[in-house]
Amino acid sequence: MEEGSAFLMTGLNVSLQLLVLLLLPPTECKLHPAVCAMNDPLQTQFHYSQPGDLIVGGIASQYLSMAEHVTFEEHPKTKIVDEPIAMTKNYQHALSLAFAVKEINENPKILPNLTLGFHIYDSHFDARITYQNTLNLLFRQNRTTPNYDCDTKGNPAAVIGGLGSETSSHMASLLGMYKIPQVTYCLYDPAAHDKTQQLYRVVPNELYMYRGIIQLLQHFHWNWVGIIAKADNKGEKFVRTMEHMLSQNGICAAFIDTIPSQGNILDTLDLLNVFQTMPFTQNKTGVNVYIVSADSHSMLCLQVGLSMIEPDAMAPLQKVWVMTAHWEFSSETFHRGIDIQIFYGALSFAVHSNEVHGFQHFLQSLDPHSREDGFIKVFWEQSFNCLFPDTDGGKESSNACTGEEKLESLPGPFFEMHMTSQSYSIYNAVYAVAHALHAMHLSRSKHRAMEGRGSLESSKPQQFQLHRFLRRISFNNTAGNTVSFNEKGEIEVGFDIVNWITFPNQSFLRVKFTLSDTNGKKIHRPFYPDLKVVPRSVCNDNCHPGYSKEKKEGKPFCCYGCSKCSKGKISNYKDMKTCFQCPDAQFSNKEQNGCLPKSLNFLSFDGPLGVSLALLALFLSVTTVVVLGIFIKHWNTPILKANNQNLSFFLLLALLLCFLCSLLFIGQPQPLTCILRQTAFGIVFSVAVSSVLAKTITVVLAFMATKPGSKIRKWVGTRFANSVVLCCFFTQASICMAWLWIAPPFPDVDVHSLAEEIILECNEGSTQMFYCVLAYMGFLALVSFIMAFLARKLPDTFNEAKFITFSMLVFCSVWISFVPTYLSTKGKYMVAVEIFSILASSAGLLGCIFSPKCYIIILRPELNKKDQLIRRNY
Repeated sequence: MEEGSAFLMTGLNVSLQLLVLLLLPPTECKLHPAVCAMNDPLQTQFHYSQPGDLIVGGIASQYLSMAEHVTFEEHPKTKIVDEPIAMTKNYQHALSLAFAVKEINENPKILPNLTLGFHIYDSHFDARITYQNTLNLLFRQNRTTPNYDCDTKGNPAAVIGGLGSETSSHMASLLGMYKIPQVTYCLYDPAAHDKTQQLYRVVPNELYMYRGIIQLLQHFHWNWVGIIAKADNKGEKFVRTMEHMLSQNGICAAFIDTIPSQGNILDTLDLLNVFQTMPFTQNKTGVNVYIVSADSHSMLCLQVGLSMIEPDAMAPLQKVWVMTAHWEFSSETFHRGIDIQIFYGALSFAVHSNEVHGFQHFLQSLDPHSREDGFIKVFWEQSFNCLFPDTDGGKESSNACTGEEKLESLPGPFFEMHMTSQSYSIYNAVYAVAHALHAMHLSRSKHRAMEGRGSLESSKPQQFQLHRFLRRISFNNTAGNTVSFNEKGEIEVGFDIVNWITFPNQSFLRVKFTLSDTNGKKIHRPFYPDLKVVPRSVCNDNCHPGYSKEKKEGKPFCCYGCSKCSKGKISNYKDMKTCFQCPDAQFSNKEQNGCLPKSLNFLSFDGPLGVSLALLALFLSVTTVVVLGIFIKHWNTPILKANNQNLSFFLLLALLLCFLCSLLFIGQPQPLTCILRQTAFGIVFSVAVSSVLAKTITVVLAFMATKPGSKIRKWVGTRFANSVVLCCFFTQASICMAWLWIAPPFPDVDVHSLAEEIILECNEGSTQMFYCVLAYMGFLALVSFIMAFLARKLPDTFNEAKFITFSMLVFCSVWISFVPTYLSTKGKYMVAVEIFSILASSAGLLGCIFSPKCYIIILRPELNKKDQLIRRNY
């Protein structure tokens, strides 16, 4: 950080000194340019120029500065570097500018009768040199004096550059004072340049790239990533932005590594210890995806640091590097042996570009002996590792440059024959300036014609006038893309996502597999030939369907455990936060990862339980009919007369109807059957129990009437017994009528009681009225039981009070046990319990009361005689 601070302080001091000079009034030299020749304390030896009527300036970044830091303790050196180190990949930037100028000059539709020239200097990635060469563009003499211009013809109409945000910022601080348009191709933060109105950017907003990174991570489900950035203000801002956007989208940063900010490339020799201790080189975090703020300086330090680490000390890689749009895959000449397989399968963002026809032919026609191109000689020597015979410095080399070497033979990391994304941006920048100049000169020609002026030289256009034309330009370049600036001075274009496939011979394949723009187009699977699946980068394994995520205390939110879904709930996707209930008509399967349709639950005639109960009801009904037939046949026998044969007939008829009404409970509930079930059962059962009660009362009254002088004799008879039955019948009927009036039963569906079945049932409507019906029958049964129990020992030959007592005991036992059993069962079993209670209690009455009589009538007919009745009474 100290080196980086010194770098910034140097730039600040130079800016302050230049500001004082720039406040001086402008002075124009009227003498011959030779008179203005002076020596500059900081000499730059590399530039590329081509004369023209209009000049476009450029600041490239293709040499690394080896100049020492200024300490203000001694006079600074005048020469920048003894032996320049060329970043050969960046030489294409200057060539794309020259190629664009060549095309424009050959196009008669752009700037007719005018030629476009250029002057290109280099920044050397150094603040002092950037300032110096920016001034050299503005005031072209050997010794730079601000506001003292001896060659106004060579002043640039606009300046294109630079590669990095620092370089562009240094240029803007000078160009903005002179209102000279600057078109940059670096990824600038718009917020930092709202006040710099002279800045135009042929790249989209950086925010779109951040969104594209998030979209890429989400598409491949990478939520456990590492961040690598430079240890400076720009790196800190990148980390803050990424951390915020990652957390907003459910992605965690497992680690954040910073690359030391180095002021001099020689300082990278001290990076070995730093890189060996970084988490991403040791693979201790299990992260498989690294997001790198890949500006030129950071990637240079990263590559140098990785090249110095022993291969055996590196953890098995197979990592995915996600690079920002600053990066072009490059290797510098001083570390030719770096294993580029480290970046196998890397993904990078790049400003959208298309193939430009004619560019490769232009590259093939380059002359390494060109005097105008001051960059090509060093580039050629360092790219092909040779020396030209006229090279200064007394260097010896066994490999001499012939000039016949082929650029296409160079590995991709050193030089590419296809126009890179950054070169394409420069190409568009030159065309944007040319179209703006063309529009400005057309406008001036119209005004000159209207005002009757003669020569155009009489009113030479100023650079600041170009701004309004640049803001409004819109054109299609030769590659077919539309170029225009929005209100923020940014070009309206998206990003490409590039998949880098590297090979052991230092070559690579660039696979552009989608576009990532503001519309969020679909992303396809990247190309990993040796891997069957895309690498995973998660803190832990996914929670499979049937499980939900469970937070781990003290761990980032991306690290979680998995808990089984609770009973009845499911999760049908991976990594679901919570399990959820199936729809009412469905239930969860055993794995709890899906829902199955519930089956219908009702007591049907098709099931074994329904068939059994139906057969039992029919059997008891037939039995009752048989008993009824026997009684009718022996209607006038003493045993029937002694026990009121009318009540016996009513009782048998009621029992027959009880057995038959149980069939109403079997089958799918229907509106009519739901209404008849409980009401018919309640009324018929009340008739049966009231008949038993009437028989019991008759026995008691008959015994009491035998006493001398008893007044109860008038109550003994058929009329009173019938009155009891009718009274009980109408009471129960009234309760049922009120039930049907208030809340009648209806077919209903119960989807909650059983997990895997839907219960089709009859909703009682009013539960209170249902229990009133049962309570009334229970009251009648209890009274009958008490009366029969009290009369069980009365002397009578055919006294059936004992049998009634036992039958009521059976009846009450069945219905007392019915209540808890009924409430504890669900679905068809609840209905089966009620049917069984009806059949059991009715069968109890039939068996206990009528089986003894049938026994006497059929098997002991000798006992069914009047004399037998008289003999027993006496």
